[in-house]
Amino acid sequence: MEVDGMEVFAIAVVVAMFVVVLKQFGVWEPLSLEDDSCDGEFELSMVRHQPEGLDQLQAQTQFTRKELQSLYRGFKNECPSGLVDEETFKTIYSQFFPQGDATTYAHFLFNAFDMDRNGSIRFEDFVIGLSVLLRGSVTEKLRWAFNLYDINKDGLITKEEMMSIMTSIYDMMGRYTLPSVRDDSPYEHVERFFQKMDRNRDGVVTIDEFIETCQKDENIMASMQLFENVI
Repeated sequence: MEVDGMEVFAIAVVVAMFVVVLKQFGVWEPLSLEDDSCDGEFELSMVRHQPEGLDQLQAQTQFTRKELQSLYRGFKNECPSGLVDEETFKTIYSQFFPQGDATTYAHFLFNAFDMDRNGSIRFEDFVIGLSVLLRGSVTEKLRWAFNLYDINKDGLITKEEMMSIMTSIYDMMGRYTLPSVRDDSPYEHVERFFQKMDRNRDGVVTIDEFIETCQKDENIMASMQLFENVI
């Protein structure tokens, strides 16, 4: 994949792959299979972490009651304890990218979903993040993407952080992609990213610079629409 293609890929499409993984693992079940008989609260038997009630989650997300029930069934089926730890997350990703090493990228994505930094993803973390990616405004989606790239969560994206993210993406995609990936491809992408995003040339990218630049880029805005039809 050429560097220009990675520009948009890194901003938006890479997160869509996460949703595809969830669908493949049955975490999102077809709504047509839903049974209205369970429109009470979540089934909580043998679940170590009990999620918030339906009403509260419905208020916090853009999902309907039925959609939340469907998501929870799939989530509990794959994660009976009600929690996803990082090793499980990495295992899931690795199975879908056998040609590469998805470990590092899965680590970064896991941290983006682990909102309270306790080392596990709760159902609430999962659906709130997914709601932003699938149903949120463009600004909300861009803020989520910025949070993914801002590894140390200091409100700035440095070249080192972007290099870590880009290297993890190339590692995940594998060295056997066509056209072949050169060793300096991540570096080239980071330089182009900062040339475009770092508007005041101070060596870091702020959330305002990131959002403003993305909103003016037709390719990035078009890629954001991919989220709306994933599920």
